[in-house]
Amino acid sequence: MLDEANRSSDSLEGLREGIDYRFSPGGVTRMVYPLIRRLLKKKVLSEAHWVALNPHGPRTLRLGGMTLHNVSIDESRMEGYGAVKEAIWGRIHEIDATDTHDDLFWTEAFSEYAYYNRVTAELIRKLDEEHDFDVFYIHDFQQLPIGHMVGGLKPKVFRWHIPFDASVIPEQWRALLTTYLDSYDVVIVSTRKYVDSLTALQPKGTLLTLYPYVDPDDYSRPDATRVAALCSQLGIAPKDEIALIVGRMDPIKGQDFAIAALARLAKKYPRLKLVLVGNGSFSGSAGGLGMSKSGKWRTHLELMVKTAKLDGRVIFTGHLLQDDLDCLYERCRFALVPSVKEGFGLVAVESWLHGKPVIVTKAAGIAEIIRDGVNGLLFDPEVPGELARKMTLLLNDRSGPLRARLAKNGRTLAKKVSLDAAEKAEGDMLRKVVES
Repeated sequence: MLDEANRSSDSLEGLREGIDYRFSPGGVTRMVYPLIRRLLKKKVLSEAHWVALNPHGPRTLRLGGMTLHNVSIDESRMEGYGAVKEAIWGRIHEIDATDTHDDLFWTEAFSEYAYYNRVTAELIRKLDEEHDFDVFYIHDFQQLPIGHMVGGLKPKVFRWHIPFDASVIPEQWRALLTTYLDSYDVVIVSTRKYVDSLTALQPKGTLLTLYPYVDPDDYSRPDATRVAALCSQLGIAPKDEIALIVGRMDPIKGQDFAIAALARLAKKYPRLKLVLVGNGSFSGSAGGLGMSKSGKWRTHLELMVKTAKLDGRVIFTGHLLQDDLDCLYERCRFALVPSVKEGFGLVAVESWLHGKPVIVTKAAGIAEIIRDGVNGLLFDPEVPGELARKMTLLLNDRSGPLRARLAKNGRTLAKKVSLDAAEKAEGDMLRKVVES
């Protein structure tokens, strides 16, 4: 997102990240942009156009061979769109009552959600008339209807980034979801488990598992001076032991499990501190769409800290630029992915790239490729005390053989979810779709 002074610019050339502009937080952006950049460089793509909801950005923005087109809808319609998005998110992640939104697709709010998708689809059709695209690649659940609305015979690919469990989808939703899914030639999810569940809706297109990915080149190994300076700024002493969580302020991310685990361990490990990095998603941030509950969740977590008498033991950093985040990965003893439900969990990969072990919830998609005790530690968030017990294993590993083994094997596993692996898998998929 561009800052106010540079909002009229049509290029990021010469602008500085964190000063003139910032990328919105969120795993999808961190995945899609490096992939497009790589596929353009390797000539798999000759040109790319990225259409996204961003009422605060310039109408268009050029980044090398990619043009970003920002969609804006009236503020009066945003509330309905946001309500539907949050309702779908809540049902998929099982954080709403089972019958809360069964009639969602027949509400007035859904008309605003459909309106946003229609506006986006019409822009895509207009751009197609100008540029004659070879394929449409639609990302994430809030934009699922676009493929149906775009129409036409050109191939369409849809990637569902959040978990998929057909058993939590209301019967009233299934017919419309199936209609939308049937608009795509390929439907991509992040794990084999999600593919198995997706078959319950019997979509017509090919179902494909492609692991999410990171670009190792986006991560640095900062020197000790930079790490020490940031830690001093955050109140982290040289002898402190740090457990790190990176994720937006959202109940689904399970920061409360980590605070509860710290409360169990605080007396035995007086130098242990928990560092929570993140604010809301772009949709939820004040500079984004402003539709999140992140503020309320952070307030709840802060109350937990106070009640457990952990003041000074839990550090909320807010959103950090990547250079600062790299410093915390370098400084931490281990990272945590304690989510109640997680589409995948790329924080684990980031931790491995920094040579640090990670403790991952069994509810995360990435748990599918983690072997407990080999390349990571797994815990069940529904079992009281299990996270604390896994943390104890790493805290007691003073000479470091367990941490070293987990980090080494994790780094090897990270190659499966790197940009290099994605370049081949996504490139092959796109070529096959276009040629079929």
